[in-house]
Amino acid sequence: MNDKVETPDVKNARPYDVAPPTQFADFMRTGWAPSNLEGLQPLEVVTYAFTRRQVLSAAFANIRIVIPAGNYKTRSNDTEYVFRPLSAFAFYAGVQGADAVPDSVLVMEPNESGGHDSYLYVHPRSTRESDGFYTDRKYGELWVGRHFTLDEANAVYQIPTRDVEKIEDLLRFSKETLLIRGEDALMDKLISKSAKEPEFLTFTSEQRLVKDGYEVAELQAAVDATGRGFSDVIAAMPAAADHPRGERIVEGAFFGRARLEGNDIGYTTIAAAGSHACVLHWIRNDGAVRNGELLLLDAGVEMDSYYTADITRTLPVNGKFSPAQRTLYMLVYEAQLAGFAAVKPGVPFLEINRAAQRVLAQGLADMGVLTVSAEESMQPEVGLHRRWTLHGVSHHLGLDVHDCEHARQDMYREGILREGMVLTVEPGLYIQPDDELFAPEYRGIGIRIEDDVVVTADGYRNLSENIPRHPDAVEEWIKVIQQSI
Repeated sequence: MNDKVETPDVKNARPYDVAPPTQFADFMRTGWAPSNLEGLQPLEVVTYAFTRRQVLSAAFANIRIVIPAGNYKTRSNDTEYVFRPLSAFAFYAGVQGADAVPDSVLVMEPNESGGHDSYLYVHPRSTRESDGFYTDRKYGELWVGRHFTLDEANAVYQIPTRDVEKIEDLLRFSKETLLIRGEDALMDKLISKSAKEPEFLTFTSEQRLVKDGYEVAELQAAVDATGRGFSDVIAAMPAAADHPRGERIVEGAFFGRARLEGNDIGYTTIAAAGSHACVLHWIRNDGAVRNGELLLLDAGVEMDSYYTADITRTLPVNGKFSPAQRTLYMLVYEAQLAGFAAVKPGVPFLEINRAAQRVLAQGLADMGVLTVSAEESMQPEVGLHRRWTLHGVSHHLGLDVHDCEHARQDMYREGILREGMVLTVEPGLYIQPDDELFAPEYRGIGIRIEDDVVVTADGYRNLSENIPRHPDAVEEWIKVIQQSI
């Protein structure tokens, strides 16, 4: 006989959940000691976030602004991915790390002075007077951990904080509203589309093109943590070389560092050994790591502030570059130096790519694999050298690994470098294993060198300068680490 399962009248219940008996529910509400957090201090980012909101407010006066953190995203059935808020929300609200709560919304309400009053709507801590703290699988404290109370959130973020369950009461009062869509299903439903939304989305992206002091410091911290993660990988390479899925050992070694020092990895790690390095976005990471081959590691630690590094190093698995590997590596190395040299205020963004590509094209011509001159290959309508270097050499970096994606082309790809921008410089060469234009000893070799730089008043500063790049330095790096284990 099958008894009917009674589904509890609580939020986020599952079909197989059983309603708590009245006596049990009463019992669960009693006997709890006070546990408010004491001594909370405002986050360092608070003053920067305030300034960012002031800039946004001035650009869209007398219009309500709504920036959602986003909802949970389903991984499988009733399990969700680990929550990470929308970058624009983090930028303007200053919410960070594991304290970010799904469904949070930043609302900037126009005031009589022509500016905006900001409010942060969140799911507050579930009280012991209700059943949600132990029955709500999505937000209940005994299921997912403690959230801030409204007062605690206000103390940390320095924004008046309200219960997100009451946000509909605000939005019922119709007025022109700008929303970043596609992140929160309820907000998309409640808020009518505005013709200014594309302009608004573009502005929130372009405002992040030039980094403030807090952002540069966080990016430096992310780069430094990433360097330590690369050292962890080097220490793990002997074990990886003994395993048929050694790329997974590499991936796991770096992930451990990212979770130890930051919030997460900034993007899916590329741990590409051997010919897998010739696949530009190899993220399967299920192959062998063989002595005599190279390991291309493209990875970045995302800090609790959500700022991420984006670094690539190409490492000889046995600690020594072969002559063919070194030849290609030095060509990429020289191309990167040319890319670095192009970085300065007032220079077109695309000049970084052109400078590096000229070196690669000339090197390929000198090796005899180009059927035209390097100069001819560099012409946009020709580009034969791109057979071995398909991707661009630079992109903006920040809260997103490919930052500011909604910026206008004339502000990004066709834009001019400005002091405070943070960019990658990442030339690469990829000789496919079946490419008969190259001698056999070069086939199946993929090399990329990627560093993160900030544009300064007179040039650039390489945030990742301390992570070895020259092949001699790379070999010494591997030697020192592996001798110490």
